[in-house]
Amino acid sequence: MIPFVKAHACGNDFLVLEETVAARQHAALARKLCSRNTSVGADGIEFLERRPNGEFFLRLFNADGSEAELSGNGTRCVAAWLASSEGRDEVVLGTHGGPRSCRVVEEADPLYLIESEMGVPRVMERTIELPEIGNIAGAMVNVGNPHFVIFVESEDFSSYGLSWQALGSRISVSPIFPHGTNVEFVKVLSDGEIAFRIFERGCGPTTSSGTGTCASSAAAMKLRGVSRELKAVAEGGEQRTVWSADDQVMRLTGPAEIICRGEVSGL
Repeated sequence: MIPFVKAHACGNDFLVLEETVAARQHAALARKLCSRNTSVGADGIEFLERRPNGEFFLRLFNADGSEAELSGNGTRCVAAWLASSEGRDEVVLGTHGGPRSCRVVEEADPLYLIESEMGVPRVMERTIELPEIGNIAGAMVNVGNPHFVIFVESEDFSSYGLSWQALGSRISVSPIFPHGTNVEFVKVLSDGEIAFRIFERGCGPTTSSGTGTCASSAAAMKLRGVSRELKAVAEGGEQRTVWSADDQVMRLTGPAEIICRGEVSGL
């Protein structure tokens, strides 16, 4: 039996497993344990490695078994678990997308409000071409992992004659992006607020994404001139981003909640 913790950030849910139980079966465990019909169910697994020097390192595997650089929401879920189980109000978590510092702002166990340092976003306007659809204007954004952001005006976030889910699924696996990409559909509501929808690489439509929030915010700030302090609202709720005018580290604040602990049969 494998011990696990389940947590969510605005509905974007993760299992937290100790790296020691992985036995080099990370992908297979992710495919099995993330199944919503036959196992615990989650968008992905965060494998938590405790290194001899006291440092932490996370490996994120999506529900389809693919490995990603990092998850902002997943990282925050791990930070919430460490706050709950070990009283760590501040922690640095290493990821393949770079280290992420997390600080507990408010605590009402099992619910935590956490501010994370999310690195320095890189934003580049880009038009891509998809067969049978044509040219799609957007922005490539890197926040430790890849995103393609499209600005929309429609109430239902549809674009180019397709639902955001259908278009996101096409873009996410396009050969234009050799390693795939996350896709966000962003609507600017005011100078201080955006709304967006997320098609996540290796997972599909999700209610929230920490890196997606940062990518959407960075693109809106750079390309639409909105405030450097934003409320960003996804289906699962709102998060807040702050990006200083000198384009240094972006800060993301949002909730994470511990759902349960338990044991589940392995492979």
